[in-house]
This record gives sequence, C-alpha cells and structure tokens, in this order.
Amino acid sequence: MSAPANPHRGDLILFMAATFTASWAAWAVAIALGGPAANPAALVPHLLGAFGPMVGALVLRIRRARRGAPVPEHAVRFRPAHLVGAPLLLVLASATVLGAVLLAHVAGGPGVSAEGALAAVQGSGGLAVFLVNMVVAGPLAEEPGWRGTAYPRLRASMGRFRIGLVLGVIWAVWHLPLFFLDGTVQHQLGLLSPSGVLFAVSSIPMTMLVCCAYERAGVLAAIAVHFATNTTMVLLGVHAPVAQAMIMGFQVIVVAVLLATQRRGSGPTAEPAARPQPAVG
Repeated sequence: MSAPANPHRGDLILFMAATFTASWAAWAVAIALGGPAANPAALVPHLLGAFGPMVGALVLRIRRARRGAPVPEHAVRFRPAHLVGAPLLLVLASATVLGAVLLAHVAGGPGVSAEGALAAVQGSGGLAVFLVNMVVAGPLAEEPGWRGTAYPRLRASMGRFRIGLVLGVIWAVWHLPLFFLDGTVQHQLGLLSPSGVLFAVSSIPMTMLVCCAYERAGVLAAIAVHFATNTTMVLLGVHAPVAQAMIMGFQVIVVAVLLATQRRGSGPTAEPAARPQPAVG
C-alpha cells in the first residue's frame, strides 16, 4: 500500500530552499573570509548562517498567514506543563552525554577534564557569553525551523522513525559547509576523519531524540534538549570516536524509552481547520 501524499510538500520544498540558501550563502562568505579562527570578521556570517532554519520558518509563517491556512495538524501547541517537561528533558539529554562519556572512558577513551570545561568557558569570554552562545547559535536559531516547522509537515505522511532518518540526513548535509570553515567544531573534526563521519551519522539519533522532545513538550523542549546535548559535549570536549559512538548508543536507548512510554493522546493534537491556533508551524 503506497504512502499517502504529503499535503505540505510545497511548504517543505520552500522551507528547505530558504533554509539552505540563507545558511550556505552566509557560510560561503565566512569561508571566503578565512573563517573566524583566521579573521574575526567571519564570525558574523558564521553566526548568521545558523539562523537559516529560522529564516525558513518565517517564510512559511508569512506564507501561511497570507493564505489564511491552519496550523499543521501535528504542530505541538504550547502548554504550561511544558515549563516542567522541558527542564526534565534537558537534564535527561545532558545525563545521556555524561553517562556515555564516562562509559567510553571505562572502555579506554579519554576521561572527563574540569580543565577542559573551564578552558571552553573562558575561551568564549566568560560563563554568561558561553551560555548565551550555546543557546542562540544552535538551539534557538534552528529548532523553530527543524522541529517547529518541518517536523509537523513531515508527520502528515511519515512515521517518527522515517522522519528521524530523513530529517537527520538533511540536518547532516546542512552542516556540511562548516567542515570547511576554520574555527568550527566540524573543521577541527575533519570531514573524512572517523570523528567527522560519526558527527554526520550522529545527526540521525540526535534528530530522533529532539523530535521525541518536541512531541512531548513542543519547541521549548526541542531547544532544551539541543542545548543540553551541545553544551555538555563542548564542556566535556567530546571528540574521540569511542565517546561519539557511545553517545549515539545512549541516544538510541533514550529514544526507544521515550517512544515506548509516550501516552496515547499526548503530543501533537489536531485542531479544526477553521480554528488556526498560535504555534510555530
């Protein structure tokens, strides 16, 4: 039996086009300038590139408003309970990374270093700047797009597992220019190195984890999980392949548990087409 046609196909194409154009154009400028490690002026286009998914989300919101179209059926509306659920998922995501790194150390990988975490914070200009950068440059810039906009439209014709594969691959490809931008984590890993390959592959379980968070507590939870994962990995200096592989394994286990324990009726709920509700979608 063939899969149902996606009524949001045009929206998805427009979102991806706007997202990739905005991000890759900005990163191309940063690469041409030599990257933030060689030229501080490249820092601005580097950061602007992270907002490509936000640009795509805004384009679709403007289009939907002009057409008077309803919010996609699978968009998760904000609820007060999300203010509790999001922090819990944040802690879970951080614990996943920490647990994986500790297990990787037992298996022969590098250990946890407080000096490395301190150097990462000081290198950013202090704790406040570090935290703001970790919130804005990745989670806040991306999640209203990937999860708040693309995910509900993909759910119109795909199951969660298939979305994780599709959106995970797209997310990995979207990061590709950063491997050529001096001063980024991706450039330090190297595109064809084991760590670089694992970084790309890890986009799939990471996508599944953040999508589970979105279904449980909306964009706020998606931002929290994205932030917790990125921040914990930076503070722990995760670069070794064994640690990356362990994190991927832990994420798969957590995703399986979240899917198995999701209550029926929780997560996305359909709203009548005549009553558009405020939501990111």
